[in-house]
Amino acid sequence: MPSIIDPIYGHIEISELEQSIINTPEMARLRRVQQLGLADLAFPGANHTRFEHSVGTLFIANRIASALELGEEDIEKVRLAALLHDVGHCAFSHVVESVIKQIPQYQPIINGRRFLRHEMFTKHIISKSFYENGTITELIGEKQDFFEEIAKIATGDVDGLTKPYLAQIISDDLDADRIDFLLRDSYHTGVSLGLVDMDQIVQSLCLVNGRIVLSGDRSYDEDMSLTAAESMLIARAHHYSAIIHNPKTQGARIMLLHALRNSLSNYERSGKDVRAAVLEFFISYTDSDLLNFIDSYGDQSSKKLMNNIRNANICSAVARFTYKNLNPVTRMALSTIARNGVAKKMFEDELAKGFARKYGASVLIDLDVASGIPKSTRVRIGDETGFLYDESALANGLVRAISRQISLCVFSRSGDDSAISQASADFLTGIEKLSPSLLRFIRNETYLPIEGLLLLFYSLHRMFSSQADGKITMPRLRNIARIYKQVIELEKFEKLRNLFDYRFHIRYGFPYSDRLFEDIQLLVAMGMIDEDLRYFEKNRRWKQRYEYVMTFDGLQYAELIAPAYQNELKIIEGYLTMNKHSIPRDMVSIAEKRYRTDLGPAGSRMIHLK
Repeated sequence: MPSIIDPIYGHIEISELEQSIINTPEMARLRRVQQLGLADLAFPGANHTRFEHSVGTLFIANRIASALELGEEDIEKVRLAALLHDVGHCAFSHVVESVIKQIPQYQPIINGRRFLRHEMFTKHIISKSFYENGTITELIGEKQDFFEEIAKIATGDVDGLTKPYLAQIISDDLDADRIDFLLRDSYHTGVSLGLVDMDQIVQSLCLVNGRIVLSGDRSYDEDMSLTAAESMLIARAHHYSAIIHNPKTQGARIMLLHALRNSLSNYERSGKDVRAAVLEFFISYTDSDLLNFIDSYGDQSSKKLMNNIRNANICSAVARFTYKNLNPVTRMALSTIARNGVAKKMFEDELAKGFARKYGASVLIDLDVASGIPKSTRVRIGDETGFLYDESALANGLVRAISRQISLCVFSRSGDDSAISQASADFLTGIEKLSPSLLRFIRNETYLPIEGLLLLFYSLHRMFSSQADGKITMPRLRNIARIYKQVIELEKFEKLRNLFDYRFHIRYGFPYSDRLFEDIQLLVAMGMIDEDLRYFEKNRRWKQRYEYVMTFDGLQYAELIAPAYQNELKIIEGYLTMNKHSIPRDMVSIAEKRYRTDLGPAGSRMIHLK
């Protein structure tokens, strides 16, 4: 059996079928696509490729599948899915995805569907391309829909899979993909992201009711499995801070994005099919092909940007705003804007134009937030299963740390860095003026369920809160599962269906929504909601749960957006009025002055309501 020598894992054995797939043009392309895009400009060793990462993911997926004692056929599927999981990834990491999210008319349309994420292209390529290869079809035999199943496993799509845990191995919170890229990126950049204990994680995984969970046979084993998962979350948080949000990495990325956007615009004006070109970016282009495209169709400004990138002359970051120097209302607005490609482009362009008008200096703006917030890891404690983030206060804090990762960078193109850096206060003023209008734009284009969720907290706060003797008394909702139930009930109202557009499943034995959990964590991370830890005893074990109360900043933000939702608020408040006695809550009292300075309800007096 042939093998590939990997710098991290050593010899990785490859089957005949896997070797045949490796020899296809689809996989060969990944040898010339760097894993971290232009990060090697900040970290010279970071020139590893998507191909290396794919082989490494195969190795770890095989370790997990073998540890779970899966059958030979299932292991074969998992290995193939791991090998192919990035086959639809574009050149230069996520830059092209950013462009087509910002300019929807550039999104390729295949079989009536708009394609805008690399997972969609991956699924398309796996499902369609390999049946045409005679060598591969001969090796897989008469297996119908074989690669359609591989495509689902590779992209974490559990719908229709008879064994959803196969997809979990490739795409979950603790998956082969993340384990490999954390180990590999750390190795090649030289940045220590913390300990990612692959062996301990693999040993701690088991199957419970058709789902992969963290587990341990003894108390110490349980502790070690939680420790391994916590360490991986630490590494993920550091990965964003140290590598993705490194100013030089961010500067190179925004330079490339502007050059590519300009080139695509010129390409479109020349009468060519821009969607067909973008499709080729994901199917056949390498890094050098994308650079050649910009050279061919970019204007002088784009070519200058590309020459600077080639010469490692990256725009310097003259101002940088993060969670620490943005007030809660502003960072909440920016978090929402950053997740809408069109609004994000408008924000960055308008802020840059406004600065150019006032100071005559040319700048590039890049607003970026963390994605892939951890949410679904399950653990088995004794005979029960629960969420890692309910069992580990450290894991919960790390979810919040990842959720609040936001970076707004201002890069100088004019060389007059001193004049620009002195105008940081003007940037903050510009941000605060621009944000409300862009939020209105987003609401006109689409519904924002996270704002619907905030309005639910706001309505509960208004319904139950009172003020007397210099104190404010307000509700603290007892657990997250009750919030899920309230949202499910509100979804049933026709006029609220889009505002509370959350998909729920019952694979855990109760209604659960990944996106709703993520939005709650975002509200907590952005300072809109305070998350309070409470301990309770159940079956002779002490467990913990999180309870939620609205912060003063959340109250201010909700009052800002409430006028846009007057009709929806009436329905929400009407429902809550009818059901207020069934909403489990405690009442907390705090000095009004202290609440308004947003010191939070910690240490406040609690009134229990039955």
